[in-house]
Amino acid sequence: MIEHPVLAGLAVASVLAALIWGRSSRRLQRASRRIEAYVSTVPGLGQESADLARSAFRKELHTTLLYALLAAALAVLAFSDSWVLHLSLLVLVVPILITFRYGPQFLSEARLAEERTLLERRAEEVLAQEELAPLRWAARLAPEMLPTIEGFEVGRVYEPGTGAMAGDFYDVHPTGSTRLAAVIGDVAGHGIEPSITAFQVKYLLRVFLRQYRDPAQALEEMNTLIHVSARPEELVSLCTVVFDQEAGTLRYASAGHPAAWLWHDGEVRPLRSTGPLLALDPAGTYYSREIPLRPGDVLVMYTDGLTEARAGEQLFGEERVAAILRRDPGADVTALCKTMLEAARDFSDEPLGDDVAILAIRRT
Repeated sequence: MIEHPVLAGLAVASVLAALIWGRSSRRLQRASRRIEAYVSTVPGLGQESADLARSAFRKELHTTLLYALLAAALAVLAFSDSWVLHLSLLVLVVPILITFRYGPQFLSEARLAEERTLLERRAEEVLAQEELAPLRWAARLAPEMLPTIEGFEVGRVYEPGTGAMAGDFYDVHPTGSTRLAAVIGDVAGHGIEPSITAFQVKYLLRVFLRQYRDPAQALEEMNTLIHVSARPEELVSLCTVVFDQEAGTLRYASAGHPAAWLWHDGEVRPLRSTGPLLALDPAGTYYSREIPLRPGDVLVMYTDGLTEARAGEQLFGEERVAAILRRDPGADVTALCKTMLEAARDFSDEPLGDDVAILAIRRT
């Protein structure tokens, strides 16, 4: 006969708790064995995971044992009032002794689990930064938003290639009250190093274009500087154009860059290279050319990812760029850039592998 129903109820509850913890410990045991089997095939890899899995199994096995013994003791006490039987509670000494015996090890493994969690969180933060870094670099080298310049309409488009980071960049900024500079360039290679070089060139050129009215002189200064600081394989192609509203002119200089195209007087004319690639020759010389600039004139600048889009052995080429400008010179400048990019995509028989940057500027 049950003498203490409450104790009987607690005994049943303890049995249920023991079953729950027992099932959990059984699952952890299987997981631990699988991890240990994997670690045995690849020595040194995943050892910490195996240790943590064993630790979790032992802790839950210990809890299961505790509830099982508690259930047994409560069941005995529920059926008797004999003080001798109260000694059955002494079975709880077993899990207590286990706790004292393995407590320091449990604490050490808990610290290991905490450290592992911190390392995993830091690793996730590093991965997140690595994913964001190319986007942040691209936002500096080829920004989505360009300044509004009175007297000009500016359109742009940038299509990242397959590489994590690349060296395409462009810039549009005033160099005086009536002068506007537009720059587009490409550093050879992919990865963080060309991107860093592109960043340096972009912002140093701002300084030189404010210091020198002639873009060719700015390129010569940049060439001298970059030849010392850049790696030999990091050649830079670059085209810089200075619009002078007061004089009604366009002056440009190009360091081995693909031809820009200018719509002027009802014709499309190329603005071709006026000097070697930057960093190719420390004594390289550059010259500039000046062209009249009238309202409605449109200039299109781009990187070689556009013209080198391929269909088999055939390249998209400069002439297709000129043809698009010739067909619709009055189009919105942003739409014009997008049309050129879409034409290159449609032409290519595979996704564009290189970055593509396009600038279109119209004098209003």
